[in-house]
Amino acid sequence: MSPPARTNTVRLVFLGAAGVGKSALIHRFLHDSFERKYTRTVDELHVLEYAVTGSGGKVRLEILDTSGSYSFPAMRELCIRHSDAFALVYAVDDPGSLAEVQRLRDEILQLRGGKGAPIVVVGSKADLSELEGRVLPAADVMATVEDQWDADFVEASARTGGNAVGVFRALLQRVKSTERLSPAVWRRRGRQCTTSVTKRPPLKKNSSCILS
Repeated sequence: MSPPARTNTVRLVFLGAAGVGKSALIHRFLHDSFERKYTRTVDELHVLEYAVTGSGGKVRLEILDTSGSYSFPAMRELCIRHSDAFALVYAVDDPGSLAEVQRLRDEILQLRGGKGAPIVVVGSKADLSELEGRVLPAADVMATVEDQWDADFVEASARTGGNAVGVFRALLQRVKSTERLSPAVWRRRGRQCTTSVTKRPPLKKNSSCILS
């Protein structure tokens, strides 16, 4: 009788101000579609399992989509202390959301006791031009993120799908998990993947890219 397949768990957490597109990016990655109607998020945990290339084992990928209101500070603190990588999401048409990303980064580093944290800063709504409201140039934000914050930088668009997969690739590279996953993870909806969603879950335990 063969031993059961070993399952490793990787938790990715999406943080950022309300309305920046965290849920939309996750939805695009999971379902390759875009919801135009904005719905305020209550913390949701998406759970996927992928086969590990060449080993017969599995990776349990947990994607925690957080509310921008941060109504439960104790839960957020547990989340920050015990997760594997963080996507700090801002919108390219909202300078205040970038200031919130900086605040979140400082909070993460403080709670993790100076140990550092795998962080990817994500510029959402990357399809917007200056005429359509973009006010945060990618090059300026990238310089700050890479040179001063020692984090990775990615721009992506949930509306067009541009580079949405790249967000997750950058996160998994930060925790050195990319090589363990089968190609199904990058196809988003491969047959090797099963998903479930839990609202308000119990909390447990540099590859930059710009979309032009």
